[in-house]
Amino acid sequence: MKFEILASLIASAAAFAPAQNAVSSTTALNAEMSKSLPFMLNPKNTAGYVGDTGFDPLGFSDNFDMKWLREAEIKHGRVSMLAALGFVAQEYVTLPGMINVDDSNMAPAAAGTSAMLQIVLYVGVLEFWMNKGQVTMETMFEGTDREPGSYGFDPLGLGSGKSAEAMEKLQLQEIKNGRLAMLAIGGMIQHNWVTGGALF
Repeated sequence: MKFEILASLIASAAAFAPAQNAVSSTTALNAEMSKSLPFMLNPKNTAGYVGDTGFDPLGFSDNFDMKWLREAEIKHGRVSMLAALGFVAQEYVTLPGMINVDDSNMAPAAAGTSAMLQIVLYVGVLEFWMNKGQVTMETMFEGTDREPGSYGFDPLGLGSGKSAEAMEKLQLQEIKNGRLAMLAIGGMIQHNWVTGGALF
């Protein structure tokens, strides 16, 4: 009786022992996982770019030129930082000849169509000039070694005389502040749409 109990205990314990397979296989589990989304694989094309946290859940970096994507992120971040500043400042400062409105979402309508079209036209000409006419995703970086977001425009000299590490830190600060500003301006616009009033 004791032998039967001992034999059944050994047999049941053997069921939980790891299997000894002589053949090893490589699976996706061996791949590096994303730092920001640990349940997804780390995107391979974002490696080496400042601010890379492995966040690309839709796989844009696999389907589009990474330099173009970085350029778009930097431009949208810069515009969003200016937009967030302007959205708040518009409540307290009124330019001469403009109408004061409490809701910043109404400021473009108060400025008028011609003023808004002038901005769009100016930015379009500036974009065309800065990229020497190569404004499509396929041609923007052809024949140039320009880094995304770098136009040689530094009137305050923030980048002059800096080491590579210091420049990388400044670029990281710009990327992070731009990402935050993109979320912030979206939140401010939503706030004014929902409440129908001023931000503050």
